[in-house]
Parts: sequence; structure tokens; C-alpha cells
Amino acid sequence: MRPATFGLTAAAMAAFAANSLLCRAALGRGLVDATTFTTLRLASGAVVLLLLARARGRGAGAPRDLLASAALFAYALGFSLAYVRIPAALGALL
Repeated sequence: MRPATFGLTAAAMAAFAANSLLCRAALGRGLVDATTFTTLRLASGAVVLLLLARARGRGAGAPRDLLASAALFAYALGFSLAYVRIPAALGALL
């Protein structure tokens, strides 16, 4: 394995772990429910992608595939619910 591949893989794994810890911290205090958290998270990501697309000179409109959007929301909601319902060690195994 090339050193660059190893380094990028390690960085991606560290980012996934940090994401999990940050989501657990956000949801663990009970200040927001999983559905609201997921909605805010995906909406803010969509806004950033829209801004990036416009900055690059590419037009971006409404999502063309609502089924794919709904599937992404269901996938993200499942993770948000898991962050508050299962322990971190079990989540790491899954």
C-alpha cells in the first residue's frame, strides 16, 4: 500500500470517528430530537452544496429525484436515532 493511500484512509477513518462523537455529543444532551437534528444537518449540507455549485458557475435547482432525497433522509435519520439509542461500542461494531 502506498503511503498516500494509507494516510488518506487513516484520515477518512478519523473523520468518521469524529463525526460519530460529535453527533453523539449533539444528541446526547437531549436539547434536540433526532428528526430535527437530521433535518438541520441535511438542510445545512444542501445549502453549502448549493453555494459551492453557484461559486463554480454551475446552476443548481431543486432536487430532481425526490425518492433519492427521501432515501438519504431515512438513512441519516436511522443513524441519528441509533446515536441516542445504542451504546457507542455497539455502534462501532455495526
